[in-house]
Amino acid sequence: MEEYNSGEETSFLLFVSQCIEGVIGGTDYNQSKINQWTASIVEHSLTHLVKQGRPFKYIVNCTIMQKSGAGLHTANSCYWDTATDGSCTVRWENRTMYCVVSVFGL
Repeated sequence: MEEYNSGEETSFLLFVSQCIEGVIGGTDYNQSKINQWTASIVEHSLTHLVKQGRPFKYIVNCTIMQKSGAGLHTANSCYWDTATDGSCTVRWENRTMYCVVSVFGL
């Protein structure tokens, strides 16, 4: 998000990583909890963003995948004003799963 300076973006990336760690850090992959985990990560991230008081609309996407030896590839493409809009992605993993959170600020 371009209006954020690098320190604010770094702070946000750290917050998202800590949020992920707090929700799923000490656990093993559990299919029955995926909806709860993804909703919690997205809601906490959005709450943190809104509290910043920036003039953005936000989109937050969370993907959790069990580690099984299969590949996981993600990509994002946007048509927007690169002077004011932006995105960032946090990739996190533990021994049983991957988590990728993408945030778009428009």
